[in-house]
Amino acid sequence: MRVAISGTHGIGKTALVDALCAHLPGHVMVDEPYYLLEEQGYEFDFPPSPQDYRAMLACSVRSMRSPSPSKVVFDRTPLDYLAYLAANGADPAQEADVSTLRPAFATLDLLVIAVITPESERILPAGDSRRPETSIGGHRCGSDRIQGRRAMVRVMRAGRRGGIVGVVREDGRVFDGIDDIDWVRLGHAYGSAGDVPGLLRALRSPDEEERHAAFGGLYASIFHQGTRYEASAYAVPFLLELLADPATPDRELVLYLVTVLAVGHDARWLPQGVPVVELRRAADGGRELLAAKPSPWHGDDETGKEYVEYAYVESLDEADQRRLWAYIELAVYEAVRAGVPLFRELLTDADPGLRVGAAYALAWFPQDAAGSIPALVAAAGVAGEVDEGEAATALVAAGLLGAAPDVGLLADPRPVIRWAAAIGRAWVLGVDADEATVDELLAWTAAAEPGTRPATGGVEVPFLGGDLNGYAGLSLRLLGPRHTGRAFDALLDRLTVAVGEQALPVAAEALRLAFPDGRLPAGVARAALTSRQRRLVEVLARSPGAWLIDGVSFGNFASLVGDYGLPRSREAMLAYLDTPCGLTPGGPPASPAGSGCAVSSG
Repeated sequence: MRVAISGTHGIGKTALVDALCAHLPGHVMVDEPYYLLEEQGYEFDFPPSPQDYRAMLACSVRSMRSPSPSKVVFDRTPLDYLAYLAANGADPAQEADVSTLRPAFATLDLLVIAVITPESERILPAGDSRRPETSIGGHRCGSDRIQGRRAMVRVMRAGRRGGIVGVVREDGRVFDGIDDIDWVRLGHAYGSAGDVPGLLRALRSPDEEERHAAFGGLYASIFHQGTRYEASAYAVPFLLELLADPATPDRELVLYLVTVLAVGHDARWLPQGVPVVELRRAADGGRELLAAKPSPWHGDDETGKEYVEYAYVESLDEADQRRLWAYIELAVYEAVRAGVPLFRELLTDADPGLRVGAAYALAWFPQDAAGSIPALVAAAGVAGEVDEGEAATALVAAGLLGAAPDVGLLADPRPVIRWAAAIGRAWVLGVDADEATVDELLAWTAAAEPGTRPATGGVEVPFLGGDLNGYAGLSLRLLGPRHTGRAFDALLDRLTVAVGEQALPVAAEALRLAFPDGRLPAGVARAALTSRQRRLVEVLARSPGAWLIDGVSFGNFASLVGDYGLPRSREAMLAYLDTPCGLTPGGPPASPAGSGCAVSSG
């Protein structure tokens, strides 16, 4: 008879195929498509790309439909490759037509789908669960093993219902498989990640205090100050399952954690969005570095703790450290990307917080723009009738994915809708943006009211922590050099009233425009500054709020200014301005009075 085996990596498919061929007289194995294509000279990316999975899908269909012997056992079926594509954010319904799949599966007498369960773990050999990877052709690939198994469940459900409807297991056990992972051997910010399963389970606790403590524990350990760790990618599939389950409390918090795990602090990417190609390039070679990392110390006696992971990272040169962290970030990003279909579903959830969070999350996955843009545009249309902030979030998200909001929205009576339309149009149209878009961005950038949300009526949008003025200021760079003068004027106007964190994006853009060549060399006299540079220095010196956060000195702002070779405190900046021969830090002493100022050639 004709038999085919499908299932996740590590569950024992090939072992089962070998056993069946040994026990069924005359039966032979048909290699998985990876090997069949490799023999034909096909060159795979490493890890396999979506196009590679599509090639294997087509090969699998051809293999099953070919007039092969009647006594065969197929290692993998089209279901496997649909699952891999789903795990990479594709829609299975768009990847293969039922009219193509049905004849292939009709050739089978028996289809075996091996899904991880306690029983299958006992009967079949389990794969190495220490790394968040699946395997094609014996080669490790970038998808999470657990994620791949859940994707298989989702593909089977898609076949019945016409679309992906979630990532919860068919048996409803959200945490099934969580104990199969050797969490103790994984690392997070504080060493061994052995505490992560308990924290994940506590997110379903009926006790609100316990849930919030667990959220704080996860935020501090797998997303410590914006850093992602080896354990972070492993936690994501379970967080997605929690998010997909309506019975989970505080789903808005879960969605927030999943999103920041994917992209970190969004100020790093705005106004452009996530440069996925650059991320992949930066991560090249990081897989091997992570594989060589020793397991973290674990034990009960903290006095004997050894920071073996940190020692390993410190032993790497700077380039390898960047590769390692880039690979870890990319692995987490890809794990969260499996939730894109779920995020689209949440755009229509009854909870407005989930709708806003879902729109915000979708903004960061440009690879899936084709499916996300229509959902976001529809969500913006519906929300536009009832919630300004929700509609604005969906408009900006669609803009980041490449869909310019309608120009008519720039005349909307609601200020935040006008802001969102200008933000989206600036990213999509760039130097070709119309004057109405430019004027709206300039108006928001120059807003003279203190606070992060002037003239919004309390409407909140999650991008850049709700700093609408700062986001508008960042977007001015997209308009090109034609508007540089007006942009600089608007940034200086805003800088005089911006306080704390809201001053950072405004100052960063102003510094970028005033110092196009970067950091000043040491010892540059005030007189040597260009007109634009002097104007900025004067505004910085006379804007006390920009240097403070919650009434105390703001180190991030001081570092930003100092990175351009300028004084790192307002007091030093005032002294630089008030001294006739003032020099930037690190220069020689000013010349004696009456002898003239020494001016650096820089």
